[in-house]
Amino acid sequence: MWCASPASPHHAQHVAVEFVHPVIVGKPALAAVALPPHDLTASARANARPGDVLVAIGPAGSAGVLDLVRRTPAWGVTSVWIGGGERPAAGVADHVLWLPDEAAEHDGGFILLYHLLWELAHVWLEHPGLLQPDAACEGPVCTTCSDEGRLAEVIEVDGVSAVVRAGQRAERVDLALVGTVEVHDLLVVHAGMAITRLDPAS
Repeated sequence: MWCASPASPHHAQHVAVEFVHPVIVGKPALAAVALPPHDLTASARANARPGDVLVAIGPAGSAGVLDLVRRTPAWGVTSVWIGGGERPAAGVADHVLWLPDEAAEHDGGFILLYHLLWELAHVWLEHPGLLQPDAACEGPVCTTCSDEGRLAEVIEVDGVSAVVRAGQRAERVDLALVGTVEVHDLLVVHAGMAITRLDPAS
């Protein structure tokens, strides 16, 4: 688990400390690390692997958090955004835990949310079989996902094609429909083609 809170790094450190301590003595801990508050995206990109979880803490207007969570599908990482006040746009993170009051960051509201998340995660892990892969997603191509556009991050550009990081693996895609791209651009890819480039602000 990667924890990020650029405006209030102590929240990320608190989440990481909680998750490496199991709810029940003797139960396995979850590996959790607080990312440094500067250049979050570069730190996460270099360290996160498919199957990891990102817990981001901060308001909807936090550009650093937004850039980070919007890239997680390309990295194969599940995102959880904890915040207060105005909610972020629907779908920007996999899971949103939100309180209506902006003061939640300072009055203990955030702490209540991530303690609840901590307890639920450990209780969930007590149920055998929940961590087994979905049988429908075995093999090189998932039947469910084979006909969808997927988010991908450019890792290498080679003329009219690019190598992208798309969830579980890197793959080469054709750029004929999107034109020139740069490393770290976000694309929607389908069937070996980049079909659109995402605006950094979206």
